[in-house]
Amino acid sequence: MDSIVAGSAVLGGIVGLILALTGAGGAILAVPLLLFVLHLGVAEAAPVALLAVGLSAAVGAIIGLRAGIVRYKAAGLMALTGMLSSPLGLWLAHRLPNGPLTLLFAGVLAFVSLRMFTQATAVKRHAENTAFPSPPCRLDADTGRFIWTGPCSRALALSGVGAGFLSGLLGVGGGFVIVPALKRATHAPMHMIVATSLAVITLVSASGVVSTALAGRMNWHVGAPFAAGAIVGMLGGRLAAGRLSGARLQQGFAVVAGLIAAGMVLRVMMSA
Repeated sequence: MDSIVAGSAVLGGIVGLILALTGAGGAILAVPLLLFVLHLGVAEAAPVALLAVGLSAAVGAIIGLRAGIVRYKAAGLMALTGMLSSPLGLWLAHRLPNGPLTLLFAGVLAFVSLRMFTQATAVKRHAENTAFPSPPCRLDADTGRFIWTGPCSRALALSGVGAGFLSGLLGVGGGFVIVPALKRATHAPMHMIVATSLAVITLVSASGVVSTALAGRMNWHVGAPFAAGAIVGMLGGRLAAGRLSGARLQQGFAVVAGLIAAGMVLRVMMSA
C-alpha cells in the first residue's frame, strides 16, 4: 500500500509539473501513466486523473485570477457547455471495453502529439500563426477583455462541448482542446490563454469527479496521493515556467506523448 501511495504521488507530481508548463499536456499524460505504472484500466484511471488535474489546475487558475489574466466569462461559458457534455463521455466510458477505449485514447494522444510538435517547430522557425486572420473573439484594447459577439460565443461554446465530452470519456481535462481553440479564436497572449484554460479544466473536471464519486467509482487510495502530488508539481512548475523555452517544452512533450501512444497500442495488441 505504501508503494502505491508513493508511486501515485510521484506520478501526480509529473502531471502537475507538465500542466503548469503547458496548460494542456499534463492532463492527457495522467491516464497513460496510471495505466503503465499502476496497471489501472482506462475507466478506473480516468476519474483519478480528473481529480488530480482538476485540483492542480485550480491552483494555477487561482494564481491567474489574482494576476487578472483569466478571462472568467469565457471560462464560464466553456465550462458550462463542457459540464453538459461531460456526463455523456462518462456514460460511454463505462460501457466501452478497456481495449477499444485504450486504442481511442492512444489515437487522441497521437493526434495531440503530432499537432504540438508541428506547432512547436513552426514557433522555432518564427512562422507560427494559429489565430484566424479575423478571429471571432477580439480583445478590447483598453480593458483586455473579450468583445462578445455571436460568432465568439459559438466558438467558445463548441470548444467547451468537445473538452467536456473528452474529459468524461478519457479523463483528460480537455486542455489540449481548449488551448488551441483559444489560440485560433482570439489574439489573446499565451499566458492569458493558459490561465483561462486552467480555469475551464478546473470547472469541467469538478463535474466529472463529483459524478464519479457519487456513483462510487472513485479509487481514493490512488486518487488522493496522485492529486496531492499534482498540486505540488503545479506549484513547482509555475515557478519554473518563465525560465524555460515554450517551443522546446512542446517538442519534448510531443515526443514523449507519441512514444506513450505507441506503447498503449502495443499493449492492447499484446493482450489481445
